[in-house]
Amino acid sequence: MKVIRFLLFPIAIIYDIVTSIRNILFDKNIYKNESFFIPVIAVGNLSVGGTGKSPQIEYLIRLLSKNYKLATLSRGYKRKERGFQVVSSKHSAEDVGDEPLQFYKKFKDEITVAVDANRVNGIKQLIERNNKLEVILLDDAFQHRKVKASLYVLLTKYKDLFADDFILPTGNLRESRRGAKRANIIVITKCPDSLSDKEQKDIIKKINPESTQEVFFTSISYDDRLYGNKSMPIKELIGKEIVVVTGIAKPAPFLQFLKDKKIKVKYLKFPDHHQFTKGDIEKIRLTYDSIKSSKKLILTTEKDFVRLESKVDNLFYLPIESSFLKDDKQKFDSLIETHVKAMHS
Repeated sequence: MKVIRFLLFPIAIIYDIVTSIRNILFDKNIYKNESFFIPVIAVGNLSVGGTGKSPQIEYLIRLLSKNYKLATLSRGYKRKERGFQVVSSKHSAEDVGDEPLQFYKKFKDEITVAVDANRVNGIKQLIERNNKLEVILLDDAFQHRKVKASLYVLLTKYKDLFADDFILPTGNLRESRRGAKRANIIVITKCPDSLSDKEQKDIIKKINPESTQEVFFTSISYDDRLYGNKSMPIKELIGKEIVVVTGIAKPAPFLQFLKDKKIKVKYLKFPDHHQFTKGDIEKIRLTYDSIKSSKKLILTTEKDFVRLESKVDNLFYLPIESSFLKDDKQKFDSLIETHVKAMHS
């Protein structure tokens, strides 16, 4: 795989040139973008998948939805329906995408969840439908330059920093590392809880932020309960045999968490955002049936659960949240809230 990526280096250079020219044209206002009168916070990354965008969006929802009328707008990756859609109880993951459906199921009427590949149109539709809307969160929109967000939050994973990566297809970056300069906030995600001050300083030095950029560190925390058609403490998995199914970009932390809990698993891995076929479901059922013990269940991630819940019995998921390290939470919350208030003053 590494050899193939190295051989594709000339294509990466061409891709770099094309994306860089596009960014320059937007920066020089030759390509036009649109800004809006309410706060539009874009959360995204430079790399392909697995940086923790969904937990970060959910963190912002919890932070802001208490005091503001809030909407999320996603592309709705791999969905069947096209155009603008407001997510509702009638939709499936196939209709609107797994992450938007996850947001809707978790927060229900607290927020509006919408999908549109055309983010400019999506924002306009949201504002037209609700003139009391006060904040819009753009999910995975760092490269969507046709919208000029009021604030950009860039995520980069602790073990896969954009500063150590290269542009596609040789590396995993969607655009040059120079794109990080557009961010107002850089969040280092999926850090170990024990990350030292020295390691944080070394990372900051490596990514070399602008003087105007703030850098924060987060970790992923897992719930102590499983959820499905009922809930149970995670400790009840000890002694059970379980089938674990994932269709996410970076399942390693999830599997490591289960290993640390000394939970025995039979693991089935599928690609990120995988739409499960009848053959896949049969494979999951056969694996489940191969366990002779009566103490068994199927465990998946929250994002996969919305794609599997109508197709698989005895299915549970383990929620995750983004948690800031040390004193970063108060500073991050204040920065976001100050920005929103300033836009409304």
